[in-house]
Amino acid sequence: MARNHKTIITCAVTGAIHTPTMSDALPYTADAIAEQAIAAAEAGAAILHLHARNPDTGAPSIAPEDFAPFLPRIKQATDAVVNISTGGSLTATIAERIAPARRFSPEMCSMNMGSLNFSFHPLAARYDEWKFDWERDYVAGSEGNIFRNTFRDIREAAETLAPEAIKFEHEIYDVGHLYNLKFMVDQGHFRAPIFLQFVMGILGGIGADVDNLVFMKRTADKLFGNSYRWSVLAAGAAQIPLAVTAAQMGGHVRVGLEDSLFIMRGELATSNAQQVIKLRRIIEDLGQSVATPDEAREILGLKGGDKVGF
Repeated sequence: MARNHKTIITCAVTGAIHTPTMSDALPYTADAIAEQAIAAAEAGAAILHLHARNPDTGAPSIAPEDFAPFLPRIKQATDAVVNISTGGSLTATIAERIAPARRFSPEMCSMNMGSLNFSFHPLAARYDEWKFDWERDYVAGSEGNIFRNTFRDIREAAETLAPEAIKFEHEIYDVGHLYNLKFMVDQGHFRAPIFLQFVMGILGGIGADVDNLVFMKRTADKLFGNSYRWSVLAAGAAQIPLAVTAAQMGGHVRVGLEDSLFIMRGELATSNAQQVIKLRRIIEDLGQSVATPDEAREILGLKGGDKVGF
């Protein structure tokens, strides 16, 4: 256990994988996203990772106008760090995907460090009826999609957003993505301390188990030395167990309905805050402290909440 380690909890509030049929708790209107984000911050999440949704259908959206109604509400109600996704679509161009971050200049945004067969199509077989017509084809169709993040895409995003002084959360879906990032760091596109998010358990990426986490961490140590910070995002049932393991290894953690709809095996979570409360309790019971938003800003070297564009 890392002594005196402050663990940053990130909450990923809605994402772009799960659909309204899968859980009544999944927020997709601006009001619901704002309310759940604020509650998660009050529960102990220092960082809020945010996607937008079409408020009428619940479909994932990367339109800046769908972020606009909830970002100011969250900023006014909390001191949490806002992290805007630059994923959000398996088919859009990188220019379209970074448009919300470019418009709103948050303290953080995600940066996917490689292309992969990002798929969640097995979920389509679990439901016979769907709340909205778009859902089934969207889920089943992911079998044929490649989540494109070429070196040119990554460079374009880095160069376009550089004037905004946004800290990137580098999404690492497999070991090769660490080497992609090392190349881009050596090219001067990203500056230390870099922040890694190990994404584990997504079909198409590395599996969610402790051996893989240890290997990823050891590889990051070799490539980046002491010039990085790291966190773990584990999908589905691995969410809480791997988060606790990461905290004990000196890393940071992420929960939220983007990554798992459940609070325990077989029981749907009632909210994002419920997951944050559970993880915070475990971390504190193990003798560690949860970071405040200002502590997270200091750990990650962020520009500050007074320098965002919303």
